[in-house]
Amino acid sequence: MNLFEAIVLGIIQGLTEFLPVSSSGHLELGKHLFGIDPEANFYFSIAVHGATVLSTLFVLWREITGIFKSFFSFRMNDETRFAIRIIISMIPVAITGFFMNDIIENFFAGNMIFLGIGFLITSLLLALTLIIKPRERNMTIVDSFIIGIAQALAVIPGISRSGSTIATGMMLGNRKSEIAKFSFLMVLIPVIGANLMEFISGRFSGEATSPEIIIAGSLAAFITGYIACKWMINLVKRGNLKWFAVYCLIAGIFTILLGLNVI
Repeated sequence: MNLFEAIVLGIIQGLTEFLPVSSSGHLELGKHLFGIDPEANFYFSIAVHGATVLSTLFVLWREITGIFKSFFSFRMNDETRFAIRIIISMIPVAITGFFMNDIIENFFAGNMIFLGIGFLITSLLLALTLIIKPRERNMTIVDSFIIGIAQALAVIPGISRSGSTIATGMMLGNRKSEIAKFSFLMVLIPVIGANLMEFISGRFSGEATSPEIIIAGSLAAFITGYIACKWMINLVKRGNLKWFAVYCLIAGIFTILLGLNVI
């Protein structure tokens, strides 16, 4: 991996972590187009994911601080209820990640046809928000668990984590001002946990990425992630995701054709 590829992949990671278009899918596609071996750049993947998590902390630090203060003060208020819903939403992805993550990764890694199908599923979920428009209401405990199931589905490359959770919340009728922040906060611990588990597992044999490559990619991911996170929160409040649905449809068709060696 050279400096240009690192910056491009960092930008891709930073943007697509928060836009409803699948960051894992775009990284897979980007590495495929660049001819990069993902196993030989393990630390790079860890670093750019960490950079996007850090950008979320910067954007939502007030909300995160308020949630922690309320939760550990053991007072039942809006912030504590929000924290409880976040915890409940993590149950499905924890179960899926523990029992199925390796199977899914091995099955889908490098398979452009399955990756394209994942993009098409994301497109369908986003398109459904244009059809299913219930009256807005407060999020319930059951809602948070259902949104957690949607996040668990996103372990499949090409299916957007933010797209599936935001779309599910909107179709459940959750308030748009709440669902975007909920979607971005609920992913923090699973992403951090998954990266720590991979780091501890020692999947870094053959690592050949230089420090300057990692730093460049991380800075690109942090800056674009910060911008994308703030933009996406405002965009969800308006509730219009149709262009992302169109984009994922095009990306899905392109990736499938790439897998079939048509292009």
